[in-house]
Amino acid sequence: MKRYDLRHLGQDFLTRMGEIIKSSYNGEVMVFLFEIGDFSSVQKSANLVEGLNSTLMNSIKFNQVDWTIVVKKGKI
Repeated sequence: MKRYDLRHLGQDFLTRMGEIIKSSYNGEVMVFLFEIGDFSSVQKSANLVEGLNSTLMNSIKFNQVDWTIVVKKGKI
């Protein structure tokens, strides 16, 4: 399991998250930390994970501004 802190990217984290998921191996579990801003970024991240044929295993509000999701990569 690897942890990726994408908070420094602000609302532009989705592209990098997609790159990381695509480059990981099947079955790998990843933890992503990002800033939520408005809650639309949570739904967008869930849509990205689903679009990459992976599983969103957990989604947690980390604190007032950060969100954590746990993703397991599926076969693409």
